Parts: sequence; C-alpha cells; structure tokens
Amino acid sequence: MNTLDQQTATEQAARERMKASHALDGDAGRLADLYRGWASSFDRDQGHVGYRGPVIVAELAGAVQAAYLDGQRNAIAILDAGCGTGLVGVELERLGFRVIDGFDLSDEMAEKARQTGVYRHARGDVDLNGQLSDYPSASYDLTVCCGVLTLGHVRPDGLRELARVTRPNGFVIASTRKSYAETTSFEGEVRRLQDEGVLIPAQCLRNGRYVAEEDAHYWAFRVPAK
Repeated sequence: MNTLDQQTATEQAARERMKASHALDGDAGRLADLYRGWASSFDRDQGHVGYRGPVIVAELAGAVQAAYLDGQRNAIAILDAGCGTGLVGVELERLGFRVIDGFDLSDEMAEKARQTGVYRHARGDVDLNGQLSDYPSASYDLTVCCGVLTLGHVRPDGLRELARVTRPNGFVIASTRKSYAETTSFEGEVRRLQDEGVLIPAQCLRNGRYVAEEDAHYWAFRVPAK
C-alpha cells in the first residue's frame, strides 16, 4: 500500500469510528467501551476529519468573556463538559484561560486531558445524560460543551444540567452538529428551557465549520439572574 492509499485508509477508519459513536443512542456503557479503545488515536483521527469545533468553541468563549464577564480572563472558572482528550481546554489555555475543569464519560479520554496540563481537574466516568452530582450549582462562569451534543451521545435536555452548574449571568457555549439539531428537537428544548427561565439564547453561529463532511451550529446561552 502506497502512502496515499495509507492516508486514505486512515481517514476512512477515522470516519467509521465517528459514525460508530453516533449509532450508540447515548448508551453509556457502549460509548465508554468505544472511547476506551479510541483514546490513543482520537486526536489524530480528528485531524483527519478536519475537526474545527474546539477552536470555534474556545474563540466564542473568549468573545463572550470579553463582552460580558467581569474579572481577568485568567480567573474565569470554566467547566469543559465532555472534555474528551482536552482539545478545547488546550485552545482555552492558548487564549489565556487558566481555571479549567473538565469531565468525560471515558476515564481513558479524561486521562489524556489531564496529560495536557491545562486542567485543574479532569474527571472520568461522568455521564451528562444524568445529574452532575459532583458539581454544585452555580460553580462556573462559563461552561463549554463541544462535540457532545451530537448523535448517539447526549440528549438535548443535558443543557439543563449545564445551565445549573453555571452561575447567574454566566454563559453556556455549545456546538450541535446540523444533523443532531435537525433530528433531536434541540431548538424545541431550548424554547422550553427559555420559557422556564433556565437559560436565554444570546447568539447562534449557524452553519459554521465543524468537520469536513458536516457543519455545526454554535450556541451561546446566558443563564439569567435568579
């Protein structure tokens, strides 16, 4: 197999692993098993599929912080929900954020995140489809969630827990693949949470770059003062 054929095969394998994750319907055990074997090659695979989500989510978090949040950037407390191997955390650190916690369903992925050195804490075995019992309410100025509100992973009502752990007048920044937003009634859930006073949509960057084969919407939600 020549170099070009090897590259094509590697890229195809990366896409197949991503598709496999989308078919697991939020099953925590099966997702954890998949990511256990994927952790060592995950970052390389994301490069092969042109993954732009972490850069855009981090840049949007930076813009929101500069526009709306008081205090120095290096003191803003951030939770990276579904941190994976730490791709978003690395981008946040590049922008000057220093107080970053993360969690992931996969212990192996969270260990990769810890190895980046940018997280204060990075926990594994945390499922956003349930209650985040180890995270008190109103703990973070910003909560970011990239690549998790996607097919086969976290349901749209996971936004409720993200809002709960975020302080009043803080922000939740999230990406949603277009296919996820279109097939999960995501915007209906957003309207319900807005009607309940849980969060308020502040901005949506629609059809932004995500992976080579599909775009995503990027959301900024404000948690209202109680």
